[in-house]
Amino acid sequence: MSNKLNKRVAIIGAGPSGMAALRAFTSAQRTGTDIPEIVCYEKQDDWGGQWNFTWRTGTDHYGEPVHSSMYRNLWSNGPKEALEFAEYTFDEHFGRPISSYPPREVLWDYIDGRAAGSGVKDLVRFAHVVRWVEYDESTESFTLTVDDVKNKLTSTEVFDQVIVATGHFSFPNVPDLPGIETFPGEVIHAHEFRGAERFAGQRLLLIGGSYSAEDIGIQSHKMGARQVTMSYRSGPQGFGWPNGVDEKPQVDHIDGDVATFVDGTSREFDAVILCTGYLHHYPFLPQEMRIVSPNNLYPTGLYRGVTWQGNPRLHYLGAQDQWFTFNMFDAQAWFVRDVILGRVDLPSEAERAASITEWLDRYSAVEDDDAAVRFQADYIRDLIEQTDYPMFDLDEVVEVFLAWKRDKKDDILTYRDKAYRSVMTGTVSTVHHTPWLDELDDSRERYLAPLPAASGAAPSTHEGQPVR
Repeated sequence: MSNKLNKRVAIIGAGPSGMAALRAFTSAQRTGTDIPEIVCYEKQDDWGGQWNFTWRTGTDHYGEPVHSSMYRNLWSNGPKEALEFAEYTFDEHFGRPISSYPPREVLWDYIDGRAAGSGVKDLVRFAHVVRWVEYDESTESFTLTVDDVKNKLTSTEVFDQVIVATGHFSFPNVPDLPGIETFPGEVIHAHEFRGAERFAGQRLLLIGGSYSAEDIGIQSHKMGARQVTMSYRSGPQGFGWPNGVDEKPQVDHIDGDVATFVDGTSREFDAVILCTGYLHHYPFLPQEMRIVSPNNLYPTGLYRGVTWQGNPRLHYLGAQDQWFTFNMFDAQAWFVRDVILGRVDLPSEAERAASITEWLDRYSAVEDDDAAVRFQADYIRDLIEQTDYPMFDLDEVVEVFLAWKRDKKDDILTYRDKAYRSVMTGTVSTVHHTPWLDELDDSRERYLAPLPAASGAAPSTHEGQPVR
């Protein structure tokens, strides 16, 4: 039996979303389904997207903009039980329970292991940058202009469908701050943050009041920053911050090393980190194909959150703001795959528009984080119900998220020491051998090693109760 349809599909990006798309197609192929010819273009030398850590900032060794915003000492800031793949569990990968909040290297190992086990790496052309995508209405095909930056070659190829899987947490949103040009210290965006060690003993101003500010702020406190101040625009995060960490309202202006806030108070700082988010940025697409949307749970212009209304041969994966991550990318990838394979019939343009409006109306009724989590769970459920991706208990994952939020409110420094139960397997996670605040070795080897007998270290005193 032939395993190739007479069509070609380009996947742009081999991060978690692109890897999900590759896995989706090969999953169908293993059951005897004919699939298209797949070509995945990845600008980095390896897959993993954000999880492919690099020490570089600005430009990479090919002179291309650095994609990853990952920093060296990052640990998951949400329970792994909320992001677990339904058809490749942590138990399957590691062969034993691990804690609920793995560090960067361990999570990268997990997503790499699933993709590598699928045998899809041969479909990826690494160090290939898509420069331009042109659509020809007469032939209903896309022409991609691509640079092989390693071998310094430019080529064009024609495809029937395109999947954009480049993510949207790589192009920094950099606002102007009155007087910032007078600041004598270091000013970086979170995209360029690679570690907090160099800020030991310093007074840090973090512009932003969301997850990046929270995580970088607490990491900097852990690594010895003298003072961490987070400046919010909409409202404080309101956690029980430790001594040396606090929140202030928006910066009014900066004069030298002094920042004055809108409440009239002032402080001196040694460094500024802009935790101001990211922008949808698709320079390889014509304007009429680009998402123009804030970072939210249902970007405009996408049917079922994935298929471009203006051209249903173009699809986006992972374009949403995210509570769910890896398993949502899977749900999207399986749906897009089935659209391309003809298993899911796309409705008319008017019917697609009505669906988009219906979901946007539902989204407009979301008033708080709890409702936002449930909204995204319902969205994922809607996708999975139309494919053969394994359904999992999304309501239980919502409960994991809500418990995580409570844990953070209880103690922002110890929530990573809590333990949860896998929704997929029922396995209760272990508690890491060293409390997160005391663990200064973030390596995979250290994380997976048993507690050294001679270390004298005590088990965590912050063990949480597993979720049901």
